Formats: sequence, structure tokens, C-alpha cells
Amino acid sequence: MRENICTIPVNEIFEQTGGCPICRMRNTIEEKYVDYITGAAMMEPDIREMTNKTGFCERHFFQMLAKTGQRLPVCLTLTTHLDEIQKTLLRSADSGSVKGLTTLEESCFVCDMIERNLARALDTVYRTYRDEAEFRTLFASQEHICLPHYKRMISEGKKTLGKQYKDFCKKANELTAGYCRSLVADLRAFADSFDFRNAGKPMPEASRDSLERSVDFITSRNQKNR
Repeated sequence: MRENICTIPVNEIFEQTGGCPICRMRNTIEEKYVDYITGAAMMEPDIREMTNKTGFCERHFFQMLAKTGQRLPVCLTLTTHLDEIQKTLLRSADSGSVKGLTTLEESCFVCDMIERNLARALDTVYRTYRDEAEFRTLFASQEHICLPHYKRMISEGKKTLGKQYKDFCKKANELTAGYCRSLVADLRAFADSFDFRNAGKPMPEASRDSLERSVDFITSRNQKNR
């Protein structure tokens, strides 16, 4: 398979197995930026200027706080962020401050970086699928595509995939629908294990985590990376 600086990370993600490859891609980007914002970025004025204005969502605030040994960078980031809020949004209680606070609630530096980089990575996925038969085999060998990423890829891939779009949709549907069927079967087996007629019978191994895997599939987030 031909590789360049853009495709190598994508190929590495798809060479792994288990779960949704786009979730793996998203999680890798997320971890990178949470590490960055609690480390080197603390001393970069342009980054601090951005985080002072955008702040972080609840999820990424708590991921930052969970970074052992990184409380000082978080403290400094919070100090200048709250100072910005004090100066610009708490000067008076008016419609302008409400609008600004609403915008702040909907913004997050890490979320923005994830979306920007994931969009680029997905574009590489579409182009590589279009041009590389070997990558199409890698794509088809994935365990599944979660619902949110399935929707996104079939919604936005047509322009780039061109003649490969129908085949791409077919393969993505097979992965997603096939996994959904297996989840339904595992959930039913989980429920059946509580039927008195099955008393004493062990629960099928695949059913034990079927609830968690179903939530992961529906939301693209599992308990570990929520």
C-alpha cells in the first residue's frame, strides 16, 4: 500500500482490530490534545489566548483534572480563563453577557481540535479507500462501525469517494448492521438468562458486557473514554 505523511496514521488505526476504527481515531486525537493542553501548551501564548476565550467542556475539564501531576498547568489555565470571563462576561448582567455565556457553554478547545483533526483524517480515509484496494480490504475487516460514525461517513463521503461510494456504503452497512444484529442476539440472551426456566444455566460469555457494548455502539463512547 502506498503511504505518505497523511495516510500512515490512518493505516495504523485500521491495522488494529476491535471496536470502531473511527472511535479509535477520535480517541487518539483526544488523548493527544488533553496531554498537550496540560503540558507544553501552558507556555504557548497563542494557545492560552484561545483557551481563555473558548474554555473546555465538562468532559475535557475532568479529563484534564484526572492527569496525575498536571494540576499546576490546569491551575494556570483556569486562572487566566476565569480572569477572561471576569473581564468580558461578568462586567454587568445584561443580554450581551448572557449571549456570551451561552457561547462559552457551547465551546471547548479540545472538542474543536478533535473535530478539525478528525475531519482531516476522515478525508484521508475516503481518499485512501477510493484509491487503494488494500485499504478497502482493511476497512472491510473491521469489527464494526459505531452508529454516529456510520452516519457521518455515509453522509459526507460521497463527494470524495466518487465511483467507490456505493461499495463504501455497502461495506460500512455490512459492518454496522451485522454488529447491530449480534448485539440484539447478545442482549436477548442476557435477558433470557433471567428467565426461571434457565435457572442454573450460565449466562453466555458474549452477553455479559452486551449492555455496555450496545451503549458504546449507539453513542460512540464507552465507560472508559466517556
